[in-house]
Order: sequence, then C-alpha cells, then structure tokens
Amino acid sequence: MSIFDAPIGRCEVVHEMVLLDETRRECACEHGCPPGQACPLAHCFARRSGLYEAHPEFKALIHRHAPHAVH
Repeated sequence: MSIFDAPIGRCEVVHEMVLLDETRRECACEHGCPPGQACPLAHCFARRSGLYEAHPEFKALIHRHAPHAVH
C-alpha cells in the first residue's frame, strides 16, 4: 500500500489519466504523442521529475525518442 498519491489529470487527447509528476516530454514519450501535438495539460506537468535519477535507462529511452516526443 502506498501513502503517496501522485497528481493525475485526464488527457482528452489520449483519453487516459496521466501522471503529472513527470515532465511533459516524458508523458509524450509514454503515450506516443506525435511531434507538434497540442497538449491540454502542458501547464500542469512537473518541470523536472525524479525518473532520470531513479532510472538511468529511462533517460536513454527519452533521448532515443526525442525527435518523436519533443513537446
């Protein structure tokens, strides 16, 4: 059981609940948003997440997909 509740929001573009404690770029990569996709939650995301420090392999994944997920 977790006592930490991450902030979430409903994205009307992907029709899913998304975590807002990650960066917009991380979310775009996770949900496969195409370049130039307007993000209805753009102002809600964290400026920096802890994923890079906790999971170095995720940083490599983001950089590999950067041209497809730049938001």
